[in-house]
Amino acid sequence: MRTTTRLGAVTAALTVSAIALTGCASGSATSATTTAATSAATGPAVDLSDVCPATVVVQTDWNPEGEHGHLYQMLGANPAIDASGKTVTGDLVANGKPTGVKLEIRAGGPAIGYSKVSSQMYQDKSITLGYVSTDEAVMFSGELPTTAVFAENDQSPMAIMWDPATYPDVDSIESLGKALEENDGVVRYFNDAAYMSYLEQSGILPKSVLDGSYDGTPSKFVSAGGKDAQQGFATAEPYVYKNQVAAWGKKVESALISSTGWNPYPETMSVRSDQMSELKPCLEKLVPVMQQADVDYLESPAATNDLITQLVQQYNNGWTYDSKVGAFAAEQMQKRGIATDGDNGYVGDMDEQRMADFIEKATPVFSGSGGNMKKDLAPSDLYTNEFLDDSISLGF
Repeated sequence: MRTTTRLGAVTAALTVSAIALTGCASGSATSATTTAATSAATGPAVDLSDVCPATVVVQTDWNPEGEHGHLYQMLGANPAIDASGKTVTGDLVANGKPTGVKLEIRAGGPAIGYSKVSSQMYQDKSITLGYVSTDEAVMFSGELPTTAVFAENDQSPMAIMWDPATYPDVDSIESLGKALEENDGVVRYFNDAAYMSYLEQSGILPKSVLDGSYDGTPSKFVSAGGKDAQQGFATAEPYVYKNQVAAWGKKVESALISSTGWNPYPETMSVRSDQMSELKPCLEKLVPVMQQADVDYLESPAATNDLITQLVQQYNNGWTYDSKVGAFAAEQMQKRGIATDGDNGYVGDMDEQRMADFIEKATPVFSGSGGNMKKDLAPSDLYTNEFLDDSISLGF
């Protein structure tokens, strides 16, 4: 899940060649010139006006980025941007055609004071769906229950990265831990990260190499000269550190956290559990639209990435992101199995056994951590695949 764990939460120290932030941060809405969604594959019209809210509101967990491409893909041409509110609104389109309702996408992270999306959903009942990763859903299942209806990505892009020149024989997070211990190196991460508690408790990383002082900037990684490792996102940092961090300017290797067994579904499209019955008629039509948008984005991400870049510029809150990073993200989502049909041959489904395994692993991590887990939590409390169309496939 995103809190301040994204590169760029503190960006002042980044030496980047990113595009200039030229957007206006006034309260008035502006219009983005884009044809991202209308260039999607053609197909039948879908009418959501009789079953969905007039405006479908989606709360994301971070600033606009490539991993959210499936969502921005559903915006029709020339959406209205509210730079001060960090939102964008336009026609919700399916197969390039308006569905009769609007789509409002709200930025998360700094835009909502780094609060959890599930908390935001319960505070603001106008939110239709939100990005809730499985770990967040488990942690707050007793107090803020949410139900996932679509998993646009199968694996989290969260990773640990290292310098391959310093550690040429490292091929996993576990082997990295041993190498760091031998070399008096550390892995820096944002303090209180749940996955790091799991890595320590399971013995994958020794406590001696853990350093919770990561602040979102590359300064400590660079100054260590390759001795230390760092958390990051496989869909961003490898490109950014090689191409946009001038003080580093070379390759980094990385391994996904999911490879260790800590494998929550990231940023699932979720609803408040108490809203499931009311939203069911809408979800029956909307979820397949979301599936197809995911397919369309990954087939041709450029136009939507350009929209994402426009939004980042106009929101102008310190987050740096451009279309080149977005293109890298879309490529890595496919290359590293972050986006995939999984075992069933269609996009967006979640697996009961995987959910059960994660609950078992997460329970000792979250006990006493400030969350509020439901007693006797079951996989069926966390997700449903009932709205998915099993004919919609990524093809990989």
